[in-house]
Amino acid sequence: MATLRQFEYLVTVVDTGSFTRAAELLHVTQPALSHQVRALEKAVGGALLERLPRAVRLTPMGRAVLPHARAALADAERLRAAARSAAGLDSGELELATVYSVSLGILPPVLRAWRRAHPGVRIRLREYAHNEELRAAMAAGQADVAVGTQPADWEGPIRELGVEEFVLALPPEDAEPEGCRRVPLAELAERDWVHYAPGNGLADLLDAACAEAGFRPRVAVRTEQTAAAPLLAAAGLGVALVPANIVPPGFDGLVRRPEPPVRRALVAYTRTRPDPLTAAFVDLLARQACLLPPQVAALLAEGG
Repeated sequence: MATLRQFEYLVTVVDTGSFTRAAELLHVTQPALSHQVRALEKAVGGALLERLPRAVRLTPMGRAVLPHARAALADAERLRAAARSAAGLDSGELELATVYSVSLGILPPVLRAWRRAHPGVRIRLREYAHNEELRAAMAAGQADVAVGTQPADWEGPIRELGVEEFVLALPPEDAEPEGCRRVPLAELAERDWVHYAPGNGLADLLDAACAEAGFRPRVAVRTEQTAAAPLLAAAGLGVALVPANIVPPGFDGLVRRPEPPVRRALVAYTRTRPDPLTAAFVDLLARQACLLPPQVAALLAEGG
């Protein structure tokens, strides 16, 4: 099989017109150079160069092979340049996978900061409804890094990001005792709920939280769009359990902490040791991930 080194030797001999000058440029001995050219000729099945007393010239097969040799060397150089750029964080592409709620809440400010620091790096975002789908996609090689809950039986590197807090979104007219900051979930057993469509990982989380409190949520409406849940709650359709970081600025409903608390730990994970580009993104993510935005903290403080 022909190698890039052999292609380089062939091109250099042709460009200099001499085995002697080519050997000098390549910093190899002339016998070593001749040996590699003969090995290339053996690999392609015929003579590529005609050796004349004072020069070399390409054979018909050599004229056919030379453009491909030049193209292979150019492709290799582009690959090396791309690798250098990625390692220097100047350009390239990062494939990121996550679940819908994380792409709505945690990622936007992180991606904004990343864009300011690395404007030449493109981000390709893949979103999934459930953490199991996310894990399967990551295992199949569809992304460089995944952000979600810790996957079961994962053998690759995992970076802890922190604990995401969930809050209750309620209509603004909900009456509550003075100074109440928390709402026992058990007291909401008879209320209507804004639920999530089957297959959405938050549907499982809501059902589990309500089951722990001793009831099944009475579904008023189901939504496939995570961002719609707090808005539907504010419109009076029911109570919603949502990640604190997806509550929109200027939210006109009530935001309260459930009792007992509902939380989930988030991680970033890769299949193998992350390359410099991926490692830099994960470091930024760990520093910038905002699990309880200031505007939500303020709404919670207004509860009492």
